[in-house]
Amino acid sequence: MAETTGTVMKVSGPLVVAENMSGTKMYEVVRVGKDRLVGEIIRLEGDTASIQVYEDTSGLTVGDPLVKTGLPLSLELGPGILDGIYDGIQRPLERIQQLAQSVFVPRGVDVPNLDREKEWEFTPQSVKVGDLVTGGDIVGTVRENGLFKTHYIMVPPNVAGKVAKVLPAGKYTIATNVVEVEEAGKKMPVQLFQKWPVRQARPVVEKLQGNAALLTCERVIDALFPVTLGGTAAVPGAFGCGKTVISQALSKYSNSDVVVYVGCGERGNEMAEVLTDFPELTTMIDGKEE
Repeated sequence: MAETTGTVMKVSGPLVVAENMSGTKMYEVVRVGKDRLVGEIIRLEGDTASIQVYEDTSGLTVGDPLVKTGLPLSLELGPGILDGIYDGIQRPLERIQQLAQSVFVPRGVDVPNLDREKEWEFTPQSVKVGDLVTGGDIVGTVRENGLFKTHYIMVPPNVAGKVAKVLPAGKYTIATNVVEVEEAGKKMPVQLFQKWPVRQARPVVEKLQGNAALLTCERVIDALFPVTLGGTAAVPGAFGCGKTVISQALSKYSNSDVVVYVGCGERGNEMAEVLTDFPELTTMIDGKEE
């Protein structure tokens, strides 16, 4: 199938305006220029589209081609996401560094967000051929690591029907169709990972009530400003007051099994400290150090 293309008509820093863009949608991902830079449509007006490019646009010129993908900006959710280091659009920085052998991210690099080659031990749950399933039903588990031993593999929210195939327990890559669901003669695969649009909230049945405290090991917080385990807290303050120090301390010492550290607008040296220190942290799990 031929790629549908537009044409660059204006470049202003990270903002690119393109023509021949009829049929595209808001927030659709496009590939800009000969290097296929990642961009996202943020405005549509007639046959033109304004595009936010998430890479350096140096060298991009008027008349360069632009490829429409027809897909929204999406993330990959599945085994392996917890031990990764990603940029703002979930590009795996460690694997890119290994491939490029450079401290800089190459322009137009196209690497899967999650490792397609690593195998995971999949254990099917009490689901068999002929069972009726719907979005959110658990079909199996994967052991991610010592702290996150039960990573549930669920039917995607937009899939429902009768189970047509279930693979036995064993090691599989995340792109393996471990379960197939059939509806109206159409078979839909269930893999170990799901792609999900970033601007679409994940559906939930109910939000659990918090009934325990997050023990931060910071006495002033635990005594005067206790935080609920699973709750939300904010640390306001001016420059240099220690907001980052508190967030890093909570990440290292609180009674939590999963820590997702997002650095947005942080100083470069503080992010460098996180990237240096966090991969070296260890903990004792069942008498074993991990």
